[in-house]
Amino acid sequence: MEYFTEQQSVVRKIWGRADTVLFIFAGAAAEFALNKAVDWLYFTGKLPADPLGRLFATVGYARQIIFSEKEKAYSAIDKMSKIHSAVEASRRMVIPDYAYRDVLFMLIHYSIAAFEMLERKLTPPEKEEIVKVFCAVGRRMKIPGLPVGYIEWKAMHGVHLENDLRKSQYTTGLYKQYRRSLGNIRYLVLLEVQKRLVPPRVKTLLQLNGVSLLSPALFLYKAGRALKVEWLLKLLLLPPAYIKQIKALEYKTSALET
Repeated sequence: MEYFTEQQSVVRKIWGRADTVLFIFAGAAAEFALNKAVDWLYFTGKLPADPLGRLFATVGYARQIIFSEKEKAYSAIDKMSKIHSAVEASRRMVIPDYAYRDVLFMLIHYSIAAFEMLERKLTPPEKEEIVKVFCAVGRRMKIPGLPVGYIEWKAMHGVHLENDLRKSQYTTGLYKQYRRSLGNIRYLVLLEVQKRLVPPRVKTLLQLNGVSLLSPALFLYKAGRALKVEWLLKLLLLPPAYIKQIKALEYKTSALET
């Protein structure tokens, strides 16, 4: 049986832990808000109305692809492409190619950044594997101009950060929704996580000033993992109403180790 990602792929390790996935989307939430094509996410109204619900829906697609057999993964990618095509038809406009690349680049960057923050430094071959997996998704979606490896991705990502990000009324609106959905305390935690994860260009545009205060909290979190009480700490990131969705993000350890 052939899977979209190999059983021992580091991508499975990254996306198999709920906390790592939550940190990936904490970082991505910042770049989504700044992307100059973010108006496409506003067109359907789903993102501004329920940013957390949108997060879990996106996670569901990503995980379905990463952990599925190859043909099932292709079906999930094709379904995602059809959804985008339907939105394009409704708006009578075409989503620009760079917008698709930007999302893939975000997934690559924050997969690396979140894992390295919570676990350990990735090796060069592991970084190559991350780029390979997400660019395979992009090729199935027929996205042009994708990088062939980590070094090329890193250069292209730098150009993307300079050319495709800007602060706008959508940025302000999304951050208001983040605060409304999370509450004041969790919103402040989100900002501290973003300070640690986002590239300097994103930090500047969002005015995420000062040194992150997250280091002591990360120490406690990692200690909580060892004591098997990290679920109490996960509630610092998302409200209790989302506990079922958070638990659903945790992939079975046995599946990761086979």
